[in-house]
Amino acid sequence: MKVSASGRPTVAEIDLKCLEHNYRQLRKRIPKGVKILGVVKADAYGHGAIPISLKLEKLGVEYLGVAIPEEGVELRKGGVKAPILILGGIFGRDADQIFRFHLTPVVFRKDSLRVLSEEAERRRRKVRVHLKVDTGMGRLGVPFNLWRDFLKDVKRFSRIEVEGILSHFSMTDEEGGNFTRHQWEIFQDAVAMVEEIGISFQHLHMASSSTLTRFPSYSGNLVRPGIMLYGSYPSPAFRDLVQLKPVMALKTRIHFLKQVSPGTKISYGGTFVTQRESLIATLPIGYADGYRRHLSNRGEVLIRGKRAPVVGSVCMDFTVVDVTDIPNVTMGDEVVLMGSQGKEQITAEEIAEKVNSISYEVLCLIGKRVPRIYKG
Repeated sequence: MKVSASGRPTVAEIDLKCLEHNYRQLRKRIPKGVKILGVVKADAYGHGAIPISLKLEKLGVEYLGVAIPEEGVELRKGGVKAPILILGGIFGRDADQIFRFHLTPVVFRKDSLRVLSEEAERRRRKVRVHLKVDTGMGRLGVPFNLWRDFLKDVKRFSRIEVEGILSHFSMTDEEGGNFTRHQWEIFQDAVAMVEEIGISFQHLHMASSSTLTRFPSYSGNLVRPGIMLYGSYPSPAFRDLVQLKPVMALKTRIHFLKQVSPGTKISYGGTFVTQRESLIATLPIGYADGYRRHLSNRGEVLIRGKRAPVVGSVCMDFTVVDVTDIPNVTMGDEVVLMGSQGKEQITAEEIAEKVNSISYEVLCLIGKRVPRIYKG
C-alpha cells in the first residue's frame, strides 16, 4: 500500500484499470450507436473528478456530466476538453462561466433562458442547452403539463440553440418496470411536442446506470452512467446482470497496539467493554475522513486477510478495532476498510447496509483530507 506525501497512511486508492473495465462492461450493454455521458459530479463520486474525467475522455466518452458550473470549471482548468453538461441547471450569476469555459447547461426555468439569452446577445454568440422535462421524478424539469408552453418560450430566444432533450428515471430497482415504462412513454410524448413545434436537437437522453443495464431499449441516443462506472451497484439485483470492479479502496495502517484486561471500556462513552484479555488496535481514520460514526460497534475491517470488528465509538480522527483473534498482528500492518485483502472483501454496498444508507453516499463522503492515490 502506498502512503500519502504527508506520511499519514490513510489513503483512498483509485484503480483506473477497474474504471476502464467497468466502462467497457457498460459499453457492451447499450445499443450500437448510443453515446455515453460519464457522470463525474461530486468529485466523480469521491474518486477525483479531474483524473477520472481525463481517463474517461481517453476511453472515448462523448460527454461528461457535473452537477454545478463550478465543477465544470474545475474540469476545464484541469485540462478536460470533452463537452461538459451542467445537470443541475444554473443559478443567478453562472451565465458568465457557461460562456467562458464552454459549458452546456440543462435548462428547465424560463428565467434561465432569459439570462443565458442576454449573455449570448452581449457576446454575439449562441449558447447550447439541453431542455429537461419532468416525467415522474418530481425533482427538476419542466412539468409535463407546462412543457408545450415552455417550448414556445424557447423558440422566442434566437440565441438559444437546443442540443439535447432529457429527463430522469426515478425507479432504480423497480420490479417489472411499470413506472419506468410509464416515464419513458411520457418522455416520448414530450419529444414529439419538441418535433411538432419545430425545435431541432442532437441528443436524446434519460437512462442512467440502472436503466441502461436493465432496460437498454430506453437508452435514447445518449446514456448517463454514474455509480456503476465506479464499480458499485444501484441494488443487489444488478450483480447478476453485469460484472463490475470497485474502483476505490480505502486503506490505512495500525497506528497503535495495546493489550487490555477484561472490563476495559473502549472509546467515547464506553459503549464497548472487553470481555477477555484483548489486543486493541487504533487506526488513524475517523468520521472526519468519511468513515461513518454509525459504524461504531458495527463495522469491520480487514487485517492480514481476516475481519476485525470496530469496537467503541468511531472518533473524528481515529477508529478502534479488536484484533485479538488475528495472529501475529504488528504495528504498521495494512488495514483495509473498503476493498479487498486476501480472499476477503468489504464493499461500499456492505458499509451502506450497516449505516442504513446507499453506496453513493459512502463513496462521496470520503473526505478531502484522505489523499487519492491513482493506479493504472
